[in-house]
Amino acid sequence: MTQLGRLGTGIGWRPEIAEAVEHMPGIDWVEAVSENLCPGHLPESLRRLRERGVTVVPHGVSLGLGGADRPDESRLAALAERAELLGAPLVTEHIAFVRAGGALTASPSLEAGHLLPAPRTRDALDVLCENVRIAQDALPVPLAVENIAALLCWPGEEMTEGQFLYDLVDRTGVRLLIDVANLHTNHVNRGEDPARALDELPVEAIAYVHVAGGFERDGVWHDSHAHPVPRPVLDILADLASRVTPPGVLLERDENFPEPGELERELAAIRGTLEKAGATTGASGTAESEPPSEPAASGTSVLTGAPTPAADPDPGLGLAPARQRLALAQAALLSALVAGTPVPEGFDRVRTGVQARALAAKRADVVAKVAAELPELLGDGYRAAFLGYAQGRPMTGGYRRDALDFAEHLLLAGHPRDARTRHLLRDWWLERSGPAPRSLRPAARLARATRRALLRH
Repeated sequence: MTQLGRLGTGIGWRPEIAEAVEHMPGIDWVEAVSENLCPGHLPESLRRLRERGVTVVPHGVSLGLGGADRPDESRLAALAERAELLGAPLVTEHIAFVRAGGALTASPSLEAGHLLPAPRTRDALDVLCENVRIAQDALPVPLAVENIAALLCWPGEEMTEGQFLYDLVDRTGVRLLIDVANLHTNHVNRGEDPARALDELPVEAIAYVHVAGGFERDGVWHDSHAHPVPRPVLDILADLASRVTPPGVLLERDENFPEPGELERELAAIRGTLEKAGATTGASGTAESEPPSEPAASGTSVLTGAPTPAADPDPGLGLAPARQRLALAQAALLSALVAGTPVPEGFDRVRTGVQARALAAKRADVVAKVAAELPELLGDGYRAAFLGYAQGRPMTGGYRRDALDFAEHLLLAGHPRDARTRHLLRDWWLERSGPAPRSLRPAARLARATRRALLRH
């Protein structure tokens, strides 16, 4: 495995700010959500950035390395494909689970629609290490994994976040993407000390750093990526930069995009914080962290040289009990969050409710993006209608399937009440619910008549 080069100062590339990013001064690199990129139709903005020599890093959000199942081969292949397409020096993902249930639990598969924390237990660490090794073997470039923000705590955790991440790096040689905003989130929501987390981290494994904003409501910090970066997050960045010069620092913004000048001011504040901490992120930087050059091999720690638990030679045997225990725990929690089943013992019911509402809100926001016609048709009533639909109806087939199921639910219930809007919604659903657009289906008229009969009231 080759050493990672220096990245510098970057910003999260999003279609809404693509033009602004192209014209921002001092942008050394960008990060793009892997699942939003189509290999055959790379956005022209990213193509132009690459032609200018700007590094583009694909950032995955759906692999679920912290889940009980082995990583999905098709998702890994897609992540590898985007890394090669972009000529990326590395790819990144999250230490999180995003789905649960299925074969390991003999229960329906459920999707969270967002990132949920894995428990910091020995079982979860064993499974995560094996999942990371599988991903590393499937990817053409190094992998870095990100610590995530959490609204709730798992009962019976056996390690701090710093210890959990240290052991993960020690056993796999994986790089770390440290999100200082998530350290702040976990400080407010879980009472965890960011300085202690940094004390325990293997800072030499840091590939780069995320900085983002959020907001506090009723004593809970929401990692929104839709608000300015607050001073406490910059303070944690300064603490990290006083310990080691991160190879790269990136500003994340996913919603509620301000004017380009405001983003540039936030980037300037990040650069100023790094400079005051005695570090720089430009090409002139001298000291920088050096991640391990090779993953753990032959049961030897990459950090200490001591023996470590070996990779499971047969995932169907050695890790099966740990995977099943983790699967049952994650399925019980996710079912409570998205299907309204009882909250598992040991979880804070109030915080679990906050997390459930946050997942539903995130789900509504993403459906509004992937099916923009729905909020246009339903107007101000879209959000309340979707949240009502989502209550007790878990997402099982991705956001596009969720949008179709939501529209079908409304139509079967006789909504919207306005006949013209209902007619437009019905046509929208008919157009997208088949294997191909109606105009391309040989039995278009028959299919349309059948569906109209089903939906008639």
